[in-house]
Amino acid sequence: MNIKVGLVGLPNVGKSTLFNALTKSSVPAENYPFCTIDPHIAITHVPDYRMNKLQEIYSSKKLIPSMISFVDIAGLVEGAAGGQGLGSQFLSNIREANLILHVLRCFEDKNILREQDTIDPINDFDIIINELMLKDLESIEKRFAKIDSQTKGKSITAIERKSLEAERAFLVIIQKAMDSVDISAVRKIFLESAVPTVPLLSTKNFLIVANIGEDDIDNPSNNPYVQKLQETFGKDCIIPACIRTEYELSQLSEDENAEMMEMLNLKETALTAIIQNSFSNLGMITFFTCGPQEIHAWPIKKGMTIRQASGEIHSDLERGFICAEVFSFTDLEEQGSISKLKEFGKFRTEGQDYLMQDGDIINVRFNV
Repeated sequence: MNIKVGLVGLPNVGKSTLFNALTKSSVPAENYPFCTIDPHIAITHVPDYRMNKLQEIYSSKKLIPSMISFVDIAGLVEGAAGGQGLGSQFLSNIREANLILHVLRCFEDKNILREQDTIDPINDFDIIINELMLKDLESIEKRFAKIDSQTKGKSITAIERKSLEAERAFLVIIQKAMDSVDISAVRKIFLESAVPTVPLLSTKNFLIVANIGEDDIDNPSNNPYVQKLQETFGKDCIIPACIRTEYELSQLSEDENAEMMEMLNLKETALTAIIQNSFSNLGMITFFTCGPQEIHAWPIKKGMTIRQASGEIHSDLERGFICAEVFSFTDLEEQGSISKLKEFGKFRTEGQDYLMQDGDIINVRFNV
């Protein structure tokens, strides 16, 4: 399953530096707007301590973790929806992302060029969201024209007409909320509705990376900009990170990294939190297939049946599914071996309607 996260923000907020840290790549991160002209895409693994534990138990030769794609989308500016800067191209790239990661600057530095006079992450966020909503309004107008054309067609059925009229009425409600620049209402209306319609940029799931200075690493909650963001969006949505330090850590060897983290009194990097939060925000869970050759982590949407999940491994497994042997990582870690799992009744056989749980380890029986 391809998971794509788009990094967005105004020019010179630290997006490319964060991208470099996330992927240990070398996208230019220069001190001027639009350094990143084409979207850079890279894939990184989702940290999961369970992989190493499973490798110990199975003595596996290889680990294949869950993967997530990060897209470094060049800086947006006010007027992007109308083509200002390089807006139209960037907004198109955002459309392809499953999750938006807003990078907002939360520290003062006179050496970094910035179009805005003051540091105001809430205003920066609003500029981006307004541009996304303007683009959405354009999409809605185009959809209205298509609906009107389709409802005038002679071959349209009563059911199709009713469906199109319901979609039009729904889009009118969305349009009014956008005209009021009420992003919370727009998201609530869109996400709670069962009426199918065009995808809208401003309704995408998002997280916020609050780019803090080095002085705030010890206690980011003391940063007044971070406090304001948490009050506005909730603590779960905000990930404080000193992006410059995260990049420096990402370039070190494993031993040097551990030494620097100890000096900074960090138990884990902010990068780990960014990757894991991006993964979980999309409602993803992980199941495993295990053996002496490899431990393979498989990311799936929560709520999938075991038959659907087996299709992520190979379409033949879903098509010819008979049953699957299932046990949980938690039980295996607790008991220490499969024989113990069987002894205590933790090793079971499930049919096709079983709903997958995070940490399930499965072995599919199939016939095609």
